[in-house]
Amino acid sequence: MVTIFTPTYNRAYIIGKLYQSLLEQTDRNFEWLVVDDGSTDNTEELIASFIQDNKIFIRYFRQENAGKHRAINKGLSEAKGELFFVVDSDDYLPECSLQIIMEQYSQIKNNPLYAGVTGLKCYPSGEKVGGEEKWDIIDSNSLEIRLKYKVKGDLADVLKTDIAKKYPFPEIEGEKFCPEALVYNRLSSCYKIRYFYKNVYFCDYLPDGLTAKITRIRKESPLYSMTYYSEYSKLNIPIRYKLKGNINYWRFSRMRYLIQDVSRFQMHNLLSLVGFPVGMFMKLRDVL
Repeated sequence: MVTIFTPTYNRAYIIGKLYQSLLEQTDRNFEWLVVDDGSTDNTEELIASFIQDNKIFIRYFRQENAGKHRAINKGLSEAKGELFFVVDSDDYLPECSLQIIMEQYSQIKNNPLYAGVTGLKCYPSGEKVGGEEKWDIIDSNSLEIRLKYKVKGDLADVLKTDIAKKYPFPEIEGEKFCPEALVYNRLSSCYKIRYFYKNVYFCDYLPDGLTAKITRIRKESPLYSMTYYSEYSKLNIPIRYKLKGNINYWRFSRMRYLIQDVSRFQMHNLLSLVGFPVGMFMKLRDVL
């Protein structure tokens, strides 16, 4: 069984589109697990009505507003499926999505080197998110797929649940945004993923989504941002990417954290001769 996991916050106005797409799946061997991150609209009543329909297996949990990453941690702790597929509440699936995923997964299911499979995300028009660079199958980790194979745009990751549970999001009190790439970069050190060029996910980036306000969100969660960019700049990656991580580390840094926990980040290196002034300039530009 696949756990289709949806974290949601005040999306009662649109989550019905996802629900309808789940009803139309050609492969019905899934559960829909919803974690409501403290919505103030009628999300709870709407999901209750879906459950009452009794057309698909749905489980609903509610938590105080704490961020998508904590909702994912909750979802992983409750998931019953062999695979864990995060589908956001403003997105939806083509009718053959799970059928395609399971066909691909069957090829790597018993290989312990693979953490899962990944397909395409497309706009409602059918255009691939990130553009139309063509490829068939790529076996890679989530770092190399970007840096080595130059695949662009968001992708639809479907992970083995037991492996995903080994890599929960860190939880920092008072901060509500942790980059998902933080977990995927850690996952890359041990596992690869089967990437395939078929659409399994439709998305549209709405004005109230995370992507539309990502710079502000990163600024509001500086410890998560600093942790992510600190780890990123120390990965075994080309120097230009290390430099980019170093710049963004300084861009989103807060001095009180640098003073309190210097040993944790250890960013005082040669890259910082360039990264620090550029990052500080970008920090100033963000304010203006």
